[in-house]
Amino acid sequence: MSAAPKPVSIQAATVILARAGPAGVPEFLLVQRGENLAFAGGALVFPGGRVDAADIGIARDPALATGFAGLDDLDAAARVTCAREALEETGVLLTEGPLPEPVALANARQALASGPDAAEAATFASMLGAMAHKVDAARFIPFARWEPPSAAAIVRRFDTRFYLADAGRSASADIAPDGFEAKALRWTTAAQALADYDAGLAAMVFPTWCNMHRLAQYQTIAALFAAVTALPAPYVQPAFEIVDGEQWLTIPEGLDYPVTRDRVAALRRE
Repeated sequence: MSAAPKPVSIQAATVILARAGPAGVPEFLLVQRGENLAFAGGALVFPGGRVDAADIGIARDPALATGFAGLDDLDAAARVTCAREALEETGVLLTEGPLPEPVALANARQALASGPDAAEAATFASMLGAMAHKVDAARFIPFARWEPPSAAAIVRRFDTRFYLADAGRSASADIAPDGFEAKALRWTTAAQALADYDAGLAAMVFPTWCNMHRLAQYQTIAALFAAVTALPAPYVQPAFEIVDGEQWLTIPEGLDYPVTRDRVAALRRE
């Protein structure tokens, strides 16, 4: 009897936007997803989305991107996805170039949101060309790659690359949710996000919850970026384990994650 085929995962990318809060502690921009969305509806997530097949075209075009020569195609495309999705969902512009006119930027964002998903990368490429902007690969620091366990009963399986980026260099100071994928935006410390989760005031899926615990270890932007830059981005695939008759979802030790498991009964799956 042949083995069951391995589930196919959708390539995705997420950007962890960080800035120094009033007390110097890192704050992160979280998106509250619309309640009607099929995946993680109503949950707090970092901005991101599916990798478009055309994102690699932007990464390999020297007129639109810089610093991508040594990256493999998936890594390169995912960094472009982060820049595109951050603009569409939040209004944060993570590309390099002249300060854009607010009206032109708003129109570009609207074009991203209103067009078909398959055309987003082409629209983003046109926007970059019109604004004389480029995506700089170095701006997106690999943080982790997460893929669901093969045994998980998940309808939408996302193989997600997470990147850390400094939001303080954004050319766009005016941010707002797109009103569809992003219902609301929130700057918060990792500790506060976890406290809200524990109090039942916020929903998070397991990867976001674990990443928040990892981010909460660092009390300054400098310490956070130094640590993430020094470590290879870990590949994280959770596994199910039975402990004292109870099922847990766990991740490997030694990957810079201080919390590595939670009870399956407590988890938000999608």
